[in-house]
Amino acid sequence: MTRQGASAKEVLGGSGAVLEEEVGRAEAAGRMGRAVILVEGVSDQLAIEVLARRHSRRLQDEGIEVIPTAGVSNLGRFLELLGPDGHDVELAGLCDQREQPRVRQALEEAGIAEPGAPLDRFGFFTCVRDLEDELIRGQGPARMLALLETHGDMRRFRSFQSQPAQRHKTIEDQFRRWLGNHKIRYARLMTEALDLDRVPSPLESVLSRLE
Repeated sequence: MTRQGASAKEVLGGSGAVLEEEVGRAEAAGRMGRAVILVEGVSDQLAIEVLARRHSRRLQDEGIEVIPTAGVSNLGRFLELLGPDGHDVELAGLCDQREQPRVRQALEEAGIAEPGAPLDRFGFFTCVRDLEDELIRGQGPARMLALLETHGDMRRFRSFQSQPAQRHKTIEDQFRRWLGNHKIRYARLMTEALDLDRVPSPLESVLSRLE
């Protein structure tokens, strides 16, 4: 999913985010003193924005920007721009469990996190595997299947399930693998369909951090 005017080469890691475009947004947010939620990709951004609307919050009106970093490897660049040595705005973020060490290193190098302290103390919350995994568990298998049916993807998902490499997996892992090619679209759909008492803790916490 390449944004208008961006070359395929500019889109990094399949995240849907264009690095230089997001750096420009971060610079503008920093100059205006806006709080920023840093996430890895566009699917994470959409989930946060949808959940905020469901809580009747207008993040833009609150002075909050949600900015994807086009991959965790670019996090340090955004922290340098927005952290204590840059515009020094209020920050929060989401990360995947496997990326925790890299996020911790970037936060420590930016002078934000103390060595060994939990990342949530500094506003960065960890998804058990990734946000898609959190949203799948929040929905449960029956509601995920209903969502696929509603949006015309059941036949494609059933065909995917029948592939030899998928047959031995749990249905939750099948959903997660299938969403690899559809996660930007389904991040919004899954978050819209969630019961508000089943919202994943990292997603709820990152919004609560900047209330």
